[in-house]
Amino acid sequence: MGNPARKFSKGRRDRRRAQTFTLAAPGLVECPQCHEKKLPHRVCKACGYYDGKEVVAVEAE
Repeated sequence: MGNPARKFSKGRRDRRRAQTFTLAAPGLVECPQCHEKKLPHRVCKACGYYDGKEVVAVEAE
């Protein structure tokens, strides 16, 4: 197994390690049918619509 040719600087090491902790909240968009927040390019869980068409039948509560 090979060893590194040179020592990694502390800045380079820490910059690499910082990548794993950059967890961002998902970008939410408003559903054009029911105006609930939903993930983009996915069926709305509240009304069952996608791209202006009903894809999933959702029970009314």
